[in-house]
Amino acid sequence: QVQLVESGGGLVQPGGSLKLSCLASGSIYSISVMYWYFQSPGAEREQLAAVMSNNSTYLANSVKGRFAIHRDSAKNTVTLQMDKLKPEDSGIYYCRMGGVRPVVPGMDPISVRPRDYWGQGTQVTVSS
Repeated sequence: QVQLVESGGGLVQPGGSLKLSCLASGSIYSISVMYWYFQSPGAEREQLAAVMSNNSTYLANSVKGRFAIHRDSAKNTVTLQMDKLKPEDSGIYYCRMGGVRPVVPGMDPISVRPRDYWGQGTQVTVSS
């Protein structure tokens, strides 16, 4: 059973930094794409950042130059380094693991249908 555990959220002053982490636990063969999403109060959840298996990355325009996404495929972990935080960055941050192939005993991992998993979300509040 694959589960995602997020950590690193909290309260920070404007201009400060936080680092979010997301660990996918369980027997996992591979993860195609690792994502971070953001949802502010009353708004839709939006994709903020993504990192592919070849370590190429995507960042939304709103966070370019301030946030960075990294993955450690050996540890099935993705992090989001957030610098120069603004009050409008306040909200819930979710990680998503895309194209996860679990290890199934007796099965070729490539033949296992991949699926996506979501974390429970972690609150970030940027306020003085």
